[in-house]
Amino acid sequence: MAASYELKASARDRVGKGAARALRREGLLPAVIYGDKKPALPITIPVKETTLTLHKGGFLTHIGTIDVDGEKHQVIAKDFQLHPVRDDVLHVDFLRVAKGSTLTVEIPVQFLNEETCPGLKKGGVLNVVRHTVEMTVPADNIPEALVIDLATAQPGDSLHISAVKLPEGCQPTITDRDFTIATIAAPAGMKEDSEEASEEEEAAESE
Repeated sequence: MAASYELKASARDRVGKGAARALRREGLLPAVIYGDKKPALPITIPVKETTLTLHKGGFLTHIGTIDVDGEKHQVIAKDFQLHPVRDDVLHVDFLRVAKGSTLTVEIPVQFLNEETCPGLKKGGVLNVVRHTVEMTVPADNIPEALVIDLATAQPGDSLHISAVKLPEGCQPTITDRDFTIATIAAPAGMKEDSEEASEEEEAAESE
């Protein structure tokens, strides 16, 4: 598994809010590594490098390496806590990643050809129902995004998970239905025209 980032860390023996505040004054963050049927490992990681890694994007979908006092752990970030006002990182939870394992990850949705989409050119609006999709994925093949091509989408179209070419070994956790990811909402004028046409067809049928 190729790691996209590496952070230096130290084992942490101090816990609690007071200890966390003291760590932050030293430029460090409290964090924890857990999972893979091993005991949880409280650690400290540097605030600056962690913040830079977070803002690069893909923090929750990229495999990383945490070097804890010389011992390297393959991990994926599962959650992080931000300060409610300043948006500073306060705490990070890392999950150990074993070779050959599968993970449940929120994968972002990406749309192609919005500029040339016929449905949008006709005045339709792209309504995104799901900005991310929860997927079960191989740890060594986590997709960057689920890509939906809008090249042929028309007003009124619904775009379902079945329209996405899924990477090998990747499956949505919702398996009982072909759920909607986005729709192309028809413009108001087109809606009125279609409603009038339907009414005329119904009237003709009743005659």
